[in-house]
Amino acid sequence: MKLYRPVSLSLCIVFALVGLLFFISPHMVLEFFNGLSSSLGMSLMPIQSFGFYPLLTVGYMYLVTLLAFLMYRHPTNRDFPILLIHGKLATSILSLAFFLVHGQYLIYITNFIVDGFIGIAVLVFYLKMKTLSR
Repeated sequence: MKLYRPVSLSLCIVFALVGLLFFISPHMVLEFFNGLSSSLGMSLMPIQSFGFYPLLTVGYMYLVTLLAFLMYRHPTNRDFPILLIHGKLATSILSLAFFLVHGQYLIYITNFIVDGFIGIAVLVFYLKMKTLSR
C-alpha cells in the first residue's frame, strides 16, 4: 500500500491537467485523435468545440480529480476509491459500447482501454485496502 498515496496524487494531477485541456481547448483532443485515426484508416470523429458535452466532460474530470485528491488526503477511507472505480469503469464500458454501436472512433477504444486500466488499478488498491482492514 506504499504506492496508494503517490498513485492517488499522480491520478489527481493527470486528471486535473486533462480537465484543464478539455476546458481550454476541447477541440484539440479530437483533432489529435483524428490525426492518428486517419493514419490508421479509422473514421474521423466530428469535432464539437463548445457546447453541452464538453461542459459535462470538464465536470466529470473535476469530479475524478477531486476523488483522486481525497484518496491521497484520506488513504484509509474506502469510499473515495470505490466511487472512482465506478466512474472509470462506467466510462470504459460506455466507450466500448459506443465504439461497437456508434462509430469506430479511435478515441472511443482508447478511452475504453485507459479508463478500464485506471478503474482496474484502483480496484486492486481497493481490494488490498479491504484485505488489510480485516
